[in-house]
Parts: sequence; C-alpha cells; structure tokens
Amino acid sequence: MDMKNYRRLLTSLALVGLFATSSIETKAGNPDRSGQAGATEILINPWARSSGWAGCNMAGVRGLESMFSNVAGTAFTKKTELLFTRTQWLKGTDININAFGLTQHVGETGAIGLAISSMRFGDIPITTTDLPEGGLGTYTPQFLNMTLSYAKGFSDNIYGGLAVKVITEKISNVSARGVALDAGIQYVTGKHDQLKFGIALQNWGPTMKYSGDGLSFKTPVPASTTSTVMTVDQRAAQFQLPSLLSIGMGYDFYVKKDSASMKVHRITAMGTFTSYSFQKDQYKLGVEYAWKGMLMLRVGYTFEKGIFKSVDNSSAATSTNSSLTSALRGPSAGFSFEVPFGKNKSTFAIDYSYRATNTFGGTHSIGARINL
Repeated sequence: MDMKNYRRLLTSLALVGLFATSSIETKAGNPDRSGQAGATEILINPWARSSGWAGCNMAGVRGLESMFSNVAGTAFTKKTELLFTRTQWLKGTDININAFGLTQHVGETGAIGLAISSMRFGDIPITTTDLPEGGLGTYTPQFLNMTLSYAKGFSDNIYGGLAVKVITEKISNVSARGVALDAGIQYVTGKHDQLKFGIALQNWGPTMKYSGDGLSFKTPVPASTTSTVMTVDQRAAQFQLPSLLSIGMGYDFYVKKDSASMKVHRITAMGTFTSYSFQKDQYKLGVEYAWKGMLMLRVGYTFEKGIFKSVDNSSAATSTNSSLTSALRGPSAGFSFEVPFGKNKSTFAIDYSYRATNTFGGTHSIGARINL
C-alpha cells in the first residue's frame, strides 16, 4: 500500500472513531428498546478464549475467534486453524451451544474463515389449550448461525475484514431466516506491535420475520349454515437485528524487552466500549498473563449502567428500564494451555472460560484448537 492510500485509510479510521464517539456521548445506548430486537443469540460469544476476559480484546483478538468480535483479526491466521467449543449457557437451563470453525491463510496477507454455531434447548413438550399438560410428543427448537469471512493485511500495521452471517431460527412448523454483515479494522503499532486499536460494526442487516404453518389455524366460517371451516393465516411482525458498534484498544507489556527472552512473560491490558442499538452500552476491561505463549491466564469484567443497583422484584422497580441489566455482564475468567507438536511448529490448545451471572449457575465454555 502506498503512502497516499495509507493516509486515506487512517483518515477513515479516525472519522469512524469520531462519529462513534459523538454517537456515544449523545445517545449512550438505547435501553428503552430493550427486548425489541430478535436473533439476540448472535450476541453470545461461543468461544472460550476471548470470553474468558469478557470479550474486551476486540482490538487484539487473533485467528478464528476474531469472527465473533472483530473479523479483521482473522488476517493473522498463519496457516490453518481449527476450533471446537462447547458452552453450557446459564448452567441449570440445559441450554448448550456447540461452535466449530476453520480459518485458512490465502494469498500473501489474506485469510478466509467459516464458523458454525448451534444453540440447543433440548426436547420441549408440545401443549395445546385442550392439553396444557402435554402428551402430544416433543419438539426441539434450533438456532443455527453460519459466518463466512475474509480479512486482509493492507500493511504491517493495518488489517481489515468483512463477514456475512446467515441466521436460522426454527421449530417444527415456524422458522425465520436472516442475513447480517460485520466489518472490522485493527491497527497495530510499536516496536513489537504492542499497541493495538480496533473498530468493529456488527449485525447490520435487513429485518427478519417468522413464517410457517404454525402461524395458521382453522376456525368455523361465521354465520355459516354448514360445518364449513376456513384456515386463517396470522401475520408475523418483522423484527430488527441487534446491531452494535465496538471501539477498543490494548497494550502488551513484556518483562524483558530487547532480549532473547523478551516474550517469556507477557501481560496484556485490554479495554472495549460497545454501543448497542437495543440495550445499554457496556464497558469491557480485562488483563491476560502469558508464559512463553504456552500458558495464558485471563480475567475480565463487563460494566453497564445500573449493574451495582440492588434488584427489587416489585412492579415499581421492574417497570423502569434503568434497573434492567443483561446476563452478559459481570466478572469472567479463563485460561489456555497450548503446546507445540510436529516439525511445522503446529500447536494444540485447550481453552476454558467462566462467565458469572446473577441468575442460574453462570456460563462455562471449554474448547480445543489446532493451529497447523
């Protein structure tokens, strides 16, 4: 990239940041629209490594997990990365999330990626107004999201990427499908690329709508002298996707710089601000310690307005949006253990994370990854 295009890209990055900052100051989230968006499962991070420090690392996330928070980070895929993660979402609800992904380095500085996330709710009894206790069998809701991405390094400092999400929600007789776009930029600088900045726009797309036989019913024809019945189709309302804008930065601290062992001990501090279209804004902070790139320990915390207020179940308290908070906030922690193998310096890693919640038993994620 020549210097002219380099400056243009930096200018665009700065303008997006200024626009986002002004929006943050004037809007400060939109809690009045809480609960009005659909497909909110795409806000759940299915990966263990990044969720271990609250997803605050969108400015420095690397590899396949970047497809959730900042797709630009997939450009750092060295060759091939495979990742599988299983999540117990809100332990006690019997909701599980299985996620699988693959990223592949292409060309000189590019990478393509594919990620699939499936949310399972178990078998739910079929009930009707005549049989409220069930006895008619069961059905299984299925939430399936597939993401395709492409990212590229435009220079030694600037990386960008785009992703397309295909969203599917269905039960036996009703379903909805949608498409969303993600875009992200990462900028790294410093002698050892230790300073990182990132901006990401996510979940931008057209409205979704449910359809299917489950939205119709049969009823007798009014004023009919015969036993004629007709089928009535109910209209389903359209709903919007939970779009968001994230801005983050981070810094790597090395214990011994400019020495052969400078990367033995690394401490990384990260921070991210996320502005949501349908809920309160969040501030995410986290710290990660790494030893020789083999053992990594991390902690994080997600702040949002009203998080420290006492919970009151009275109607007066629950009627105000200021007291509403999401499950995706509070402390989190995790670790990774990564070992090399083979002649090509491939690695195998185990990742784990825990996200605390004020209801149920928190969220546990465990995953396995291979870098070839």
